[in-house]
Formats: sequence, C-alpha cells, structure tokens
Amino acid sequence: MPAHRSQPTRRQVLRGAAAAGAGIAFGSRLLGSVAARADTADAPEYDVVVVGAGAAGMTAALVAAKRGLNTLVVEKAAKFGGSAARSGAGIWIPNNEVLLAAGVPDTPAKAAAYLSAVVGSEVPADRQAAFLGNGPEMISFVMRNSPLRFRFMEGYSDYYPELPGGLANGRSVEPDMFDGNLLGAELANLNPAYIPVPNGQVVFSGDYKWLNLALVNVKGAAIALETYDRWLKAAARGIKPLTMGQSLAGALRAGLLQAGVPVWLNTPLVDLRVDAGRVTGVLVTRDGTQTLIRAKYGVVVASGGFEHNGEMRDHYQRQPIGTDWTVGASSNTGDGIAAGLAAGAEVALMDDSWWGPVIPLPDEPYFCLSERTLPGSIIVNQQGARFVNEAAPYSDVVHVMYEKNATAPHIPAWMVIDQNYRNRYLFKDLAPTLPFPDKWYSNGALVRSSTIAGLAAKMGVPAAALQNTITRFNGFALKGKDPDFKRGDSAYDHYYTDPAILPNSCLAPLWLPPFYAFKIVPGDLGTKGGMVTDATARVLSPSGAVIPGLYAAGNASAAVMGHSYAGAGSTIGPAMTFGYIAANHIADNR
Repeated sequence: MPAHRSQPTRRQVLRGAAAAGAGIAFGSRLLGSVAARADTADAPEYDVVVVGAGAAGMTAALVAAKRGLNTLVVEKAAKFGGSAARSGAGIWIPNNEVLLAAGVPDTPAKAAAYLSAVVGSEVPADRQAAFLGNGPEMISFVMRNSPLRFRFMEGYSDYYPELPGGLANGRSVEPDMFDGNLLGAELANLNPAYIPVPNGQVVFSGDYKWLNLALVNVKGAAIALETYDRWLKAAARGIKPLTMGQSLAGALRAGLLQAGVPVWLNTPLVDLRVDAGRVTGVLVTRDGTQTLIRAKYGVVVASGGFEHNGEMRDHYQRQPIGTDWTVGASSNTGDGIAAGLAAGAEVALMDDSWWGPVIPLPDEPYFCLSERTLPGSIIVNQQGARFVNEAAPYSDVVHVMYEKNATAPHIPAWMVIDQNYRNRYLFKDLAPTLPFPDKWYSNGALVRSSTIAGLAAKMGVPAAALQNTITRFNGFALKGKDPDFKRGDSAYDHYYTDPAILPNSCLAPLWLPPFYAFKIVPGDLGTKGGMVTDATARVLSPSGAVIPGLYAAGNASAAVMGHSYAGAGSTIGPAMTFGYIAANHIADNR
C-alpha cells in the first residue's frame, strides 16, 4: 500500500524521540518513556495482549483464547465496545454463510472483482485476498464461539453495484437480537448507542429504511408495528433485547466471558515495550499506576483511530477539520497509532476518514444518512448551487466537499428541504410534522423561512442562485432524471427513498413553504488511516520489514478499503476479519 509521505517530519521526530526515551507526544500522551523499557521482573505475562475492546479487539481476543492462548484485553475507556457499540453494526463480508443461506448469489470471483474495482491498486492484492478469504471464516467462527448471530440486510445495495461483481441487493449483514441478560453485571459496562432504540421497541438497522416512511407507506407502518411486537415477545420471555452495535459488542463480550478472557477497563495504553527490535509487551496505566504487561507471543493493537485527537487531525488531514464533527467513540485519540509510530511503524491513509455529511446539532453531531437521500432535499454550496449527487455514498459526498472547497466555499454546505418533506418523513428521531427543536435554530445548525429569498438570506447565499438551483432541480424531479449529478441512476441511491414518489423515488420538487436549511459539515464515523500491515495483520516499518510481535486491526491500521467504501459495514467487517487473522497468525507461529 502506498504510504502517506507528505508529512514526514513529525514521524521522524516521534521515532527519534522514542528511541531516545524523550517525551515527544501527540497531545498529552507520553511516548518512548524510560518506564516502558525498564525491566520489571514481576510484570504479569500473557501469551497475547489485545489493546482495545471494540469489534476488532474482542474478535482477536476470542480467537486467541479459543486457540489456547492466555489472553488479556486492555481498554482505555470505562466502557467496552468502542465505536462498534455506538454504530448500526452493518458488516460487509462477501460469501459468508448467512448471505449464502439467504440465497444471495455471491461468489468469490464476484467479490474479488468488485473489491478490486472499488479499491484499486493502492491496497496490495494479497491484503484484499486475505480479507475476502478469511471474512467468511470469521463470521462462522464468532457464531460458533459466542452468542452472536447475524441477519441479512436485504436490499442494502453495495455502494457501487454497477461495478463488476457488485450486487444491487447487497452483501451486508447485521447482528440479530442479543439477550443482554447474558452479560450479567457487564451489561452496565457496555458503551451506549449513538442513537438509542426507543423503549418498547426492538429495531434493526434494516428497519430504518421503512421506519422513515411509516407515515406514508404501508410496509413502513407494518415494520413500525413489528418493532413493538418484537419487544413484547422479548419481554414475555424475560429477554433484555439488544440490536445493532449493542448486540455486536455485547455478544462478543459474552463470548469473552465464556472463554475466560479478562477485559481491563480504564486501562489506557501508554507505550509498547520493545526488546531487541521485538514488541514484547505494553505499558498501561491501571489504577493510577503505570504497569508493564508482557506479551509472550504478540500484541494486537485494535485501539481505534485518532478522530478525537485535534493535533493529529490538524497534522494529517485537510482543513477545515476538528474533533467536534465525528461520531466515533470519544476515547479514540490515536494512542495505538502513536505508540506504533514510536516503535517504528509506517502509516498510511492518515489523510482520510470514514466520512459522511454531518449536521452540527447542539448536543452532538448528527450523521446524515437517509435524510439527504429522501426525495425533496438538495445540498448546495455557499453559492447556492448543487455540487454533488446527494444520494451518493456518504464518504463520496465529503470527498467532493473537500475537493471543491479548495477553489470555492463548500464547507459548510446546506441541505435544503420543504414542509412537504417534513410532513412525510422521520428526521433523526423526530416523527413527521413535529416542529424541529428551538435549540437547533439557536445554535445555527438550522434556519427556516417562508420564502426561498428569506431562506437564502439566513443561509448567507445569493438568493437568485438558490432560487435558480431549486427551480432547475424541480424540473428534473418532475421528469425523474437528474442530468447534472445523476441522482437516482444507481441502485444504491434508491435504498433510503420513497417508493410512492414517481417517476424517480429519489427526486421530488421543493415547493411547499416554509423551507428549511440544515448546515452540513464533513463528519465521520472514525479515521481510516493507521499502521501499515501485511496480509497477516503484522505491522510493517517504512522499509516494508515486519516489526516482530506487533499486529494491528481496525482503525488503528490503514484500511483495506483504501480511500473507498465497498458497502455498509466496510469498517467493522474488515476490522473483525483482521483481528481474526492476527490472532490466528499468532497461534500458528507461537
């Protein structure tokens, strides 16, 4: 994989500082400390130490334990689950047994052709093959060795289904319902969801497509009723129903409990121990004391990305950027990546993230998924002009924002809707027709006006340009074709749309006042750059040499998806797969 080499100075400083034992750091994190290299005769030793209790780390730990290795998980946060627990937990793994049982017409050849077409040559073919070859095995393994079960997300298209090997009906799976009672006291330590499921309902990610339409679609109304029925049936059986990321993280943790794997919470990584060029353990802070933990066979760093580290984001990524627009777990401050750099690791893709358009609401940023796709919405720049297919994969929308912002202001952008849209569709967790909260207006995330000209004034865009944009778009909507940006041409564009809107379910005119505009900024689910690894998840140095004893998975490693995004779950699927690969490689070579 081509390494990110445009900013070498900081990495050189970090490596030199680590070697010298100096306290050079990103933020407040100490690297290369003398304590990390000190000999500690009574330090506890495990066969494998996993850093991070997210999906990647818990999968790695479960595999290591089941392969007979004495395993410890250390987690910085007070809760386990990381960003995975907060997520919808879509998982993109072609050819897994759940898909094949559902009749999905997938084959290894189709999957390889599609991934290659999406990712291109920037990710080595052997890493792509390792992901595709091990992913189905990983899904089968976790189902055999934990309470985790999966269901097919039927209809959630691959993000580029028109490419060779793409599937319009999708390849994504999500966790089935998990009984939180199986966690016992550990349930209290589960990282909460980004948007909690309302009390009295059991909701899967695949339901949201229809819940958005519950007021205007018969199937949507039926799915809404089904979510209540599921809860009633679960309650009658004494089940504490968890779905989506809560199910994923909870069931993996239950698997670790069954396997006897300890998970130390509130235990941040301080540094990696390196002896004679080999990573032999970790220095952590536990109960206020720096503690060395030896790793006989290997350390797996699965500590997440650096989305909440402002200094690292400023250093590696394009402006404007910050830590206020991400929905990743707050504990993700790049500790594992910085420790890897100090140990001599190469990094790549540090300029990129799992991007998505975000509305900067006052309580927390809102990742705008279905809302920008539903008919009757457009996104415009600060000149009042459309600039992108609003229904395109969310990562692509932000890539376009940054590319175009280099020559004209596109950050922030604005998503414009009308009252007809508000009357028909769920927005975030607000039912149709309900007024938007006053605090959304007061913090500037939302403006409203009875006229397009009045709306433009509040947005700070030229009124004539905005009116012309809306008039032009309305003409496209009535004809069902968007020649400017091809919205609605791809099968993917139609997942979060309204089948009642004809001739194109993606396109509806904006005509009914009042009109609303939401501020749109480049948010993310997490960063996707990190340590460069080989096909067995071993961390590599800038020369391409393996750093013995050091493995990485998840967002602490450079993504196998490169700068792209194959389908729903392209973050979690590879994260779990390379955690699986890392643990198996350690076990095979102990």
